[in-house]
Amino acid sequence: MLLTVASGLLVVLGLVGVVVAVLPGLVLVLAGVALWAVPRGDAVGWWVLGIAAALLVLGTVAKYLLPSRALREAGVPNRTLLAGGVLGIVGFFVVPVVGLFLGFVLGVYLAELARSKDRGAAWPSTRHALRAVGWSIVIELAAGLLMAATWVAGLVVG
Repeated sequence: MLLTVASGLLVVLGLVGVVVAVLPGLVLVLAGVALWAVPRGDAVGWWVLGIAAALLVLGTVAKYLLPSRALREAGVPNRTLLAGGVLGIVGFFVVPVVGLFLGFVLGVYLAELARSKDRGAAWPSTRHALRAVGWSIVIELAAGLLMAATWVAGLVVG
């Protein structure tokens, strides 16, 4: 019973980590599922853990592939996203939690402003980058929720 509660807390913490982007969300969800599944050592536990691991891989791949394709189609270069990522990391330490988001937006905007030399042209690329980040979070959250649902199904079945 205590192990199940600890597993549930890890799963919830992982889902929060997906949204807050401070914690490794899907990894924590998988750790919660593994904490429940491995000690069981039965078929239900191993199936649940295997499905959760597959969902983690699929969610991670989709979270990077789908938004990056949309950004490529919108003409946003990778170096713009790199600048956003670097300033996002700096922003995280300057203004905890919220600074990650603010730094990313500022980094993308400044990189596009430097590239285009036009304020009007920099903002559409920034919007595309923000939309891609939003989709990335939605995809990761969907994968995490599916992993959690798999764990709950394992609790019900086993």
